[in-house]
Amino acid sequence: MTSQLSTKGEAWSARFSEPVSDLVKRYTASVNFDKRLAPFDIQGSLAHAGMLHAQGILSAQDHADIERGMAQILSEIEAGTFEWLLDLEDVHLNIEKRLTELVGDAGKRLHTGRSRNDQVATDIRLYMRAAIDDILGLIRDLRGALLDLAEKHADVILPGFTHMQVAQPITFGHHMLAYVEMFGRDAERLVDARRRVNRLPLGAAALAGTTFPIDRARVAHLLGFEDVCHNSLDAVSDRDFAIEFCAAASLVMMHVSRMSEELIIWMSPRVGFIDIADRFCTGSSIMPQKKNPDVPELARGKTGRVYGHLMGLLTLMKGQPLAYNKDNQEDKEPLFDTVDTLTDTLRIFADMAKGITVKPDAMRAAALQGYATATDLADYLVKKGLPFRDAHEAVAHAVRACDLAGCDLSEMPLEQLRAFSPLIGDDVYAVLTLEGSVAARDHIGGTAPAQVKAAIARVREHLTR
Repeated sequence: MTSQLSTKGEAWSARFSEPVSDLVKRYTASVNFDKRLAPFDIQGSLAHAGMLHAQGILSAQDHADIERGMAQILSEIEAGTFEWLLDLEDVHLNIEKRLTELVGDAGKRLHTGRSRNDQVATDIRLYMRAAIDDILGLIRDLRGALLDLAEKHADVILPGFTHMQVAQPITFGHHMLAYVEMFGRDAERLVDARRRVNRLPLGAAALAGTTFPIDRARVAHLLGFEDVCHNSLDAVSDRDFAIEFCAAASLVMMHVSRMSEELIIWMSPRVGFIDIADRFCTGSSIMPQKKNPDVPELARGKTGRVYGHLMGLLTLMKGQPLAYNKDNQEDKEPLFDTVDTLTDTLRIFADMAKGITVKPDAMRAAALQGYATATDLADYLVKKGLPFRDAHEAVAHAVRACDLAGCDLSEMPLEQLRAFSPLIGDDVYAVLTLEGSVAARDHIGGTAPAQVKAAIARVREHLTR
């Protein structure tokens, strides 16, 4: 009988006595989403073909034909004229079928010494490596935008909070630098994850390797991989590198979500610390006065989406015996969506940071509430010789008195302050000012404007390397 390969293109059709049903084709096909791997599939195939030729497995003519055919296929894909067929199941068979149409038997010989199992694992790693590189650039852009915001407002004072209660005065620049540090660690994690992504599975074939005299090191070099996967079973079956990326992406989105929460609170008229440019906000269909911070709200929501993809991939892998299983087809959509969500979020946040207007007066007024300099008074007493616990107790009594009198510590007369400790002198008021409080924390990592500016300079130097 005539094999289905000649009419349908399945790589396995001669084994079966009846065609796959249309329902099964739709259920098992991945071409609608894995076609985004096409440039990487072609890149991997060209490196594989070059190695086969160098090893004497593929003739010079076949090699040249494959390169010519792949160039045309890539051109068709980029032009949007390539015909993707559901019958051909995935990106790999679609490209292979078209290559065979263009160059004949040379296209059929390309698959020598490999399987779709190691082929797809290679494609995903090439895709992820490129995606990580793009994301690292976007994180750098966001950190740069936050540095600009921090530098512009390095001296602006606002309350720092713990338990959402006023704690101590800090500078806005210092607050922005906290996120700069968070996103810096996110970049470090992605760089580290990239090393484990950047290992070549090709050559593992279906699961056991191949009988052909291949040169995996040559392919790794051609594709820019730092190493090869050293066990063929592991190379085709595990997706821990994709899970690790999604975990790193989840941490980035967690930091984005924390920042989003603060932007939403700060923009509320009840707080009024900032305004966000109109292009990042929307109005209400019924309330004409509304200006809603849609971008940070949606980013906060999309964080859960990325978390879900991480849990989905962990669940996908947890019950699979070695080696490759069809389950792994389900790795691509969550991975692709994680890349898309993170990429879009970082890009828009870097732009939005440039459209944030800071309102120093509102921040200062808030910092004057809640006795934010109480710790400074305690430190003042310690420097005068009082044990810290005694100083803490004395200041607590002073705060209670201020609370009853409806005044701030800096507004209490010296005679009343001295009632809580005779060590208090008229130099205390320099300590109780907001400016004095932030300026006194003049050490690496402190909120003093001088330290904020020094930290900005250090990060800028790192970003330009």
